[in-house]
Amino acid sequence: MDFSGKGEYTTPMYLTRSQEIRRIGFVSTRFKGTDGVSLETSKWRQVLEKIGYTCYFFSGLSDWEPDKSMVVEEAFFGHPFIMDIQDRCFGITTRGESLSGEIQAVRFRLKRALYEFVETFDIDLLIAENALTIPMHIPLGMAITEFIAETGMPAIAHHHDFAWERQRFSVNCMEDYLSMAFPPRLHTINHVVINSEARQQLSYRCGLSSIIIPNVFDFHTQAPKMDDYARTMRKDLGVGEGELLLLQPTRVIARKGIEHAIELASRLKKRKAHLLISHQERDEGSEYYQRTMDYADLLGVDVIVRPDIIGAERGLTETGEKKYSLWDCYHNADFVTYPSTYEGFGNAFLEAVWFKKPILVNRYSIFQQDIEPLDFDVVVMDTYITPETVETVDAILDSPGAVEVMTDNNFELGKKFFSFTLLEQRLRQVLMNFGQL
Repeated sequence: MDFSGKGEYTTPMYLTRSQEIRRIGFVSTRFKGTDGVSLETSKWRQVLEKIGYTCYFFSGLSDWEPDKSMVVEEAFFGHPFIMDIQDRCFGITTRGESLSGEIQAVRFRLKRALYEFVETFDIDLLIAENALTIPMHIPLGMAITEFIAETGMPAIAHHHDFAWERQRFSVNCMEDYLSMAFPPRLHTINHVVINSEARQQLSYRCGLSSIIIPNVFDFHTQAPKMDDYARTMRKDLGVGEGELLLLQPTRVIARKGIEHAIELASRLKKRKAHLLISHQERDEGSEYYQRTMDYADLLGVDVIVRPDIIGAERGLTETGEKKYSLWDCYHNADFVTYPSTYEGFGNAFLEAVWFKKPILVNRYSIFQQDIEPLDFDVVVMDTYITPETVETVDAILDSPGAVEVMTDNNFELGKKFFSFTLLEQRLRQVLMNFGQL
């Protein structure tokens, strides 16, 4: 197919196929690494394949199976041309004709790529992973919306975080495009959200009904045990014998509230505490990262950010050093900090529960509504660290027996409320809307 965007465009003949859905195409800006969207997509894929579907993937960046994937570079939100377009979409209220033209040209090319993806893999159902939710890539959302409108293809829009949940999108020159595609109002789309607040807001703002499928984890399996490979990690990170390692299992962005984790580390006086931040990604710029490092220096806390030896998987660096995974970070952590001011749900919370680690959680709104009522035994803070918070964490770190009871109970609650069993039940419910049993 011609992706140039030049000349007259004729919609390719759409493939005729049976009503039965067997082949599912996931669409997103990337399927790579350990970001929340990629992780949840992987879980959906596991469950869908278990119940008999075959899955394929369209994205702008991918490290998933090449034989089941189509990668179109312009579909990645980090593509230089797309980043330039996005930078000109927000912070102002009118746009020039040239910007509209650039967006439409990319939309045209991506829509044709979607036609090829669907025809190549004989796709029966599309699942848009956050690409019709947060406007990180406006042309891609428009392309998906137009493709579904033109073909009538059944689709699921899996929403992780909406534009109205991010202040940086509030002033823009794209209201017409946002209304069209973030999210779209098409009768063949079933909407899935990850928390009750999102369902309420989607109904209130857009008049759209949805089903809640929270983030999940495979609680029917136990976390892997600490092995000899992982045991060298603390030494490689410069954590001394008898010192504490706190794990902040997030990216370095402002809503993660990392300054609270730094303050906690500085106030734990019984033993020196290091704070390990697992993810290097700074999708929202470097200012907060620098502020975080400066704050740590001010309080005398050793903050460890080591993308050179911590990645998605184990391996070797270019110089032959051991490279550790996110799971190795959990194995070596004494305590997990999760002081986010806002989360769509909370993947890291479920990971910590799975690894049976004690956790500090800020009472962000979704935690209060959807998780806290389930009686997980965690250390809670409400906006800021108090002396009582520090005393509680100290007491937990001094009581291994209590930690075991606490974390075992949390694991059983995770199995009950956030397991793959729940995901399978909810996915079957959505698929029934398309006449699938």
